[in-house]
Amino acid sequence: MSTPQPADLAPGTSAPLTRLRLDLSYDGTGFHGWATQPGQRTVQGELEQALSRIARIPVQVTVAGRTDAGVHARGQVCHLDLPGPVLATIPGRSDRAPADALVTRLVGLLPEDVVVHAAREVPAAFDARFGALRRRYRYRISDSPARHDPLRRDVLRHRWELDVEAMARASQALLGEHDFLSFCKPREGATTIRALEQLEWERPGPGRADESLVVATVVADAFCHHMVRSLVGTLLPVGEGRKGEDWPAQVLAARTRQSSTRTTTGAAPLCPPQGLTLDHVEYPADADLADQARAARVLRG
Repeated sequence: MSTPQPADLAPGTSAPLTRLRLDLSYDGTGFHGWATQPGQRTVQGELEQALSRIARIPVQVTVAGRTDAGVHARGQVCHLDLPGPVLATIPGRSDRAPADALVTRLVGLLPEDVVVHAAREVPAAFDARFGALRRRYRYRISDSPARHDPLRRDVLRHRWELDVEAMARASQALLGEHDFLSFCKPREGATTIRALEQLEWERPGPGRADESLVVATVVADAFCHHMVRSLVGTLLPVGEGRKGEDWPAQVLAARTRQSSTRTTTGAAPLCPPQGLTLDHVEYPADADLADQARAARVLRG
C-alpha cells in the first residue's frame, strides 16, 4: 500500500482518505500466521473481515511485522485508510470519536484471541511497516517440569535445563550490523543485512514477571523471515552444552542457507514458534515519519 498524501482520495470518489493506526494483541496458537492465505485462519483475515463489516467497504491493513503461524503479539501495530464519509458513519448515533467507536465495535466482531486495544488518527506519512525504528521480540522458555505452566500458551516447554549465562555470552558476537543470511529465509530482491541492537538472556527472579522462565529479549531495526526463531534456535544448543559458545559466531560467518555437514557449518536451526511474542514496535516523532519510511524502503531493497 502506498503512503497517501493529505490530498489523496478514496478510489472512485472525491472523498479524502484518513489514516488510522491500530494497536493490537493476539494469541497466535490458533492462527496460520498474520498474512491472509486462502483457506487458512489468519490474524489479518479476521481483522480485515471485521473492519470491512464495520466500514461496509473492503478494507486492507498494513502491519509492522508479519508473524509466523503460532507466534503471538502483545504490541503489534497496523494502519489502514478510510474515506472521510465512511469514517464519519462509524460512531452511529453516539457522540464518540470515530476511532474510539471503532475499537468498541471491533470487540463484538473479532474472535477472543484478537484484541484491538486502541485506534487513532495519524498523519498520512505514518507507515506501520516502513516507518518503524525498531521492533522488540521476547522468547520465553520453560526448561524444567517444576516451571511448566499448562495455562500459558506463549512459552516453549524445553526438555533440558539451560545455561543462561553461556547463552548470554555467546549472543554478544551477533550484535551489530551483519548479513544474517544464515538466520533468515531470504526474500527475492531484498537484503538480509540487519542491525541487531539487543540479544539478552535472563532468568527472572522471584516476584518478577516470567519468574523462573528463560527469557530472550531481541531488538533490531527490522527482522527478516524466521530471523528471531533462528537466533534462538542457534543459542539453545549452547545453553544445553551441546555446542560451544563460539558456535553462533561460526553460523553467522558461514552466510549460507545450506544445512550443516560433518565438516561445514550450515544455516541456523529454527526453534518452535510458540515461545515467541512481538512485544513492541517503536516509531519516530510525527515530523520524522516520512524520512524514516523513505530510508527504510531504500535500505530493505
